[in-house]
Amino acid sequence: MSSPRHTPPQLTRDAIAAKTGFFGHPWGLAYISATQAWDSFSYYGMQSLLVLYMVRQLLTPGHIENVLGFGPFADALQMVYGPLSGQPLASAITGVYAALVFGTPILGGLVADWLLGRTRTVVIGCVLMTLGHFMMAFEASFLTALLCIVIGTGCAACLKAQVGALYELNDPRRADAFQLFLLGLTIAVIFSPIVCGYLGEKVAWHWGFGAAGIGMLIGLMIYLSGLRYLPPEAIKRKAEDGPQRAKLTSTEWRTVGLLVLLLPVFALAAVGNMEIFNGYLVWGDQNFELEFFGEIMPVSWLLSLDAFVSVICIALSMAFWRWFGSKWREPDEITKAGIGAAIAALAPLILAAASLLAMNGHKVGLVWGLSFHIVNDIGFSNVYPIGMALYSRAAPPSLGATVVSAYSLTLFLANLIVAKLAGLLASLPAAVFWSLHAGLVAGAAVVMLICAWAFRKSLSPSATAS
Repeated sequence: MSSPRHTPPQLTRDAIAAKTGFFGHPWGLAYISATQAWDSFSYYGMQSLLVLYMVRQLLTPGHIENVLGFGPFADALQMVYGPLSGQPLASAITGVYAALVFGTPILGGLVADWLLGRTRTVVIGCVLMTLGHFMMAFEASFLTALLCIVIGTGCAACLKAQVGALYELNDPRRADAFQLFLLGLTIAVIFSPIVCGYLGEKVAWHWGFGAAGIGMLIGLMIYLSGLRYLPPEAIKRKAEDGPQRAKLTSTEWRTVGLLVLLLPVFALAAVGNMEIFNGYLVWGDQNFELEFFGEIMPVSWLLSLDAFVSVICIALSMAFWRWFGSKWREPDEITKAGIGAAIAALAPLILAAASLLAMNGHKVGLVWGLSFHIVNDIGFSNVYPIGMALYSRAAPPSLGATVVSAYSLTLFLANLIVAKLAGLLASLPAAVFWSLHAGLVAGAAVVMLICAWAFRKSLSPSATAS
């Protein structure tokens, strides 16, 4: 006789109704999204200063000697990357740091699923990140600060899993919720470099890092104040409470396998967007007309432009799918993501066309850049958050936090791909360079749409019935 199928604990309809009031969503979404927004404020504020701080001060004589443990750390880094000093050393440290930030969430998910639960794991992560940002104010604790931020970020990534746990399995608000979640994050990206960057570069580096720490402290306070609105933990940890974890069924194992195979596909779909932080700035500095009223606009301001456009595109995408759903049946997440990737593939083609116009030293107007950002952000707003919703819905209940946290590996892989692609900008014609990006993103869109039927079959009630 087979054991009854394990189902995740869900909020009752009465509980959902009582906690719904945030744009038609549970109040828990408001607290989780606000926490993530301040998390992102601190992360991107610190990230906007990290390389500049190391190049201009920390790695210079008289300062580098103050960093505890820097000698062995630098030796280990050079075993992988070869001899490094100055800006290359700063870039290598930044690259390793960013890779770990995108890689540790899966470890945080394992800790949440198997040991501590999501809420306690998030609290620990927020505390570590707060300490790390404040420790950045002291040269001696630089490496310790980075380690705290990396570990803390991995733990705090369980916020994504908590978003999904607010909703029943087939609740159509789930994808909408992740778009709201990403909206708060994107707003933080707009303002954090302005605040932390200004304080760090114009006042003092440690003021900028301190502002990031204050932002993370605010996020921690918001999260703690909203504990009663968070979803209940799905795991029983004491034997007397009953079975701790149900074994995965063959269907659940197949679903996990499909999700793992889709990680590089979502990574390819993101390369056009992630190139904005790398080769796009180099290309834009050379090809955009950046002079206004006799002043040269910093090319890095294009990142703020992208974040601003992204907020608008996420809002418009949410409104579109709500309207669409009121008239027709909405497509599932993987189909939405495939459509988004197909749209995003058009964005690099805009830059390819601009590159042809910018040949022989000519400059192109920022209208080309604005067009690129609009098309890219419309597409990407239907790729990354929708994919997050997919992984949240498809994850087996006993591995929910782990699977959702593993989704962050898409950006880890995307950045590794972009690191290679960006180096081709010096050897390929710019039009070919951007067309290559369009081809990769379009290929991901095709794979997603082909795989849509597999997910529908895997996640259908008939396939999951015991």
